[in-house]
Amino acid sequence: MADPSTYRPAPGTIPDAPGVYKFRDAGGRVIYVGKAKSLRSRLNSYFADVLGLHPRTAQMVTTAAGVEWTVVSTEVEALQLEYNWIKEFDPRFNVRYRDDKSYPVLAVTLNEEFPRLQVYRGARRKGVRYFGPYAHAWALRETLDLLLRVFPARTCKIDVFRRQSRIGRPCLLGDIGKCSAPCVGRVDAAEHRRIVDDFCEFFAGRTDVMMRRLDKEMQEASAELEFERAARLRDDLGALRRAMEKQAVVLGDGTDADVVAFAQDDLEAAVQVFHVRGGRVRGQRGWVIEKVEETGTAGLVDQFLSQFYGDQFFGDQAGMAEGADTDTTPVPREVLVPELPEDHDAIAEWLSALRGSKVQLRVPQRGDKRALMETLERNAKEAFLQHKLKRAGDLTARSAALQELQDQLGLDSAPLRIECVDISHIQGSDVVASLVVFEDGLPRKSEYKRFAIREAATEGDVASIAEVVRRRFARMLSEPVAETSTPGINPETGRPRKFAYPPNLLVVDGAGPQANAAADVLNELGVNDVAVIGLAKRLEEVWLPADSEPVILPRTSESLYLLQRVRDEAHRFAITYHRQKRGKRMTASALDGVPGLGEARKTALIKHFGSVKRLRAASVDEISEVPGVGRHTAAAVLAALTQEVLNQGEAVSTGDGNERV
Repeated sequence: MADPSTYRPAPGTIPDAPGVYKFRDAGGRVIYVGKAKSLRSRLNSYFADVLGLHPRTAQMVTTAAGVEWTVVSTEVEALQLEYNWIKEFDPRFNVRYRDDKSYPVLAVTLNEEFPRLQVYRGARRKGVRYFGPYAHAWALRETLDLLLRVFPARTCKIDVFRRQSRIGRPCLLGDIGKCSAPCVGRVDAAEHRRIVDDFCEFFAGRTDVMMRRLDKEMQEASAELEFERAARLRDDLGALRRAMEKQAVVLGDGTDADVVAFAQDDLEAAVQVFHVRGGRVRGQRGWVIEKVEETGTAGLVDQFLSQFYGDQFFGDQAGMAEGADTDTTPVPREVLVPELPEDHDAIAEWLSALRGSKVQLRVPQRGDKRALMETLERNAKEAFLQHKLKRAGDLTARSAALQELQDQLGLDSAPLRIECVDISHIQGSDVVASLVVFEDGLPRKSEYKRFAIREAATEGDVASIAEVVRRRFARMLSEPVAETSTPGINPETGRPRKFAYPPNLLVVDGAGPQANAAADVLNELGVNDVAVIGLAKRLEEVWLPADSEPVILPRTSESLYLLQRVRDEAHRFAITYHRQKRGKRMTASALDGVPGLGEARKTALIKHFGSVKRLRAASVDEISEVPGVGRHTAAAVLAALTQEVLNQGEAVSTGDGNERV
């Protein structure tokens, strides 16, 4: 534990200006990022008496070994830089306003000739209009299925659309009237786009015009004695009313807003968000975060707005294309919060830049918006209470598991970082390995690694384990470190190097031979501060290197449960990689022996059908439609793929010799 006074900046060296600061630990990793209107005032607050600091703040400053800062011109620049650094370094002490779910939205691909309606998760793209997010995909699909009766727009993927176009017959949705079947020319592009535009208008909340129009058409059809058409319009009106009943009207003025509320204590806070579009609640989400500093509601709002909307707009992979239309932006016209943060003007300016038009940030004082805020605050308090009841058990279980592992394995300290290696293959072919990382008893997926086994692929699981351990730790030891750089940090990017930090405990999937192989490699490399164990699946035995008898952990112990979770996660990650690699090999090998089928035709086939699975399901006539592929070659391709399936009655072998089908 470091003493903050050992790295406190000299008096007068911290500028009295806006900026962003980073705390680093002894290994050079960024553990906390923050912004301040005055760097001098904010940083000096961290070096007060440790006993008087917030518990998480005290833990952070005693874990850190240094602090650095960057001065900026405006608070908006500080806001942007703070968000960028949190995304880049993923500091362990920063609050992350994100949950483990990907919420679905309704996407309308307006950038296509025949736009498609789809339930979608992922990065936002230019030219696509989005509605949502929604809490439940099943509810969104039910609503979409209901509305397709009134707005029969295309919902199929492009390969299905092209296939039905080739065969000249619509799919099932076209036959039952839930698609206007543009694939076979029942409607042209202009008519189909009109259907999609009407759908977007309805989903955007402008429902009254649509309802009045359908009612007028129904009355006219009835007056003209077109009773079948009138009955269909009556049923359409009923479908629209049922769809509208699924979304409660909360703001009668058609407001587009996000409403945010918090419930908190000294250590944690719960946040709840209502997404209101067109006056209707389109989605709700909520989660609980740990408070790093002693802060009130205004401070939580400040942190939430920058991180939540930054993640929503840019996405985990910068998915929002630059210059996208404002219809696609997740930033609403109005954000209702319980308290305004100190720098609310800068935040509103930043949000307006993200949206491309003015965004209002305000506290509702009266009327429907105030009533909605109070409802959301009650939801936040209830969610916080439920979290407290569950969290007490989770924290106790994780702490007990780590303490038990330290005691039962005779470790010097609790294994706060655990890594696990697993091997996957089919009878010695396509040998791959996974390495997963758990910190504080929880998976850290950003540091997972996967390996394609090279030298030891034909020598068995023990040799494969040795190769993975050698590559993992040799990489760590061989990284050149400049004299001016911090160990473990790339001086060019400022980010941690891969494999830069060793685990406290290395788990290998297997028994004594696998554990011995891993330990021998570590001894060979001179790594003597990493404990090694093997976990055998058959009896869940724990093997220590060079021991002739296993350690038997109690079946009901939290320590065994944690090891099983780590091992199962490594197995899942290895199997996923193995299937990907195996699928690529099958794609190539299944078509390699077909006479007259070269690389160009193989590529054309896969590109046309999209996958080997779809190619296998196609008929000879469909395959022969690909340019350059005749009926004789098409028949040979189909025969080769059929034979490949018959040859796949094999089991996937795992690292300890057991078989998984």
